[in-house]
Amino acid sequence: MMPHAVARDSWRGDEAEVRERYACCSTTRNASRKLIVDKRQLIAYIVDSMIRSFKSKALAELWEKGRAPKIDAKMHERIVRRLDRLDATAMPQEMNIPGFDFHALRGFKPMRYSVHVNGPWCITFEFEDGDACRVDFEQYH
Repeated sequence: MMPHAVARDSWRGDEAEVRERYACCSTTRNASRKLIVDKRQLIAYIVDSMIRSFKSKALAELWEKGRAPKIDAKMHERIVRRLDRLDATAMPQEMNIPGFDFHALRGFKPMRYSVHVNGPWCITFEFEDGDACRVDFEQYH
């Protein structure tokens, strides 16, 4: 299944050929381009990352390195799940899935959105040109 992001390039072939052809693409989270290989159809897609910037240094560290000492380890999995979804969305409404408690925040220009993580903790973000920006982890209630 093709991700929600717009594919810039695609190519068919066996997995080894696909990875060799697109070896220039980094698969790390902090890269601006991502290589996605659909193993069922053996199609490769190159997509641009959708998270442009973070306000929270701890959240950026968790996203890039997979760990962040300043954020409770019990919440890491839930946070990364929400960031993965945010990275794949092109519109804020795509975050409106069960369990995320997605809603727009009032009184912000530009419009900020929120998804629930645990207790009073939420991930808040803005959207600009189809990219999430100024993503923050905050206790705003």
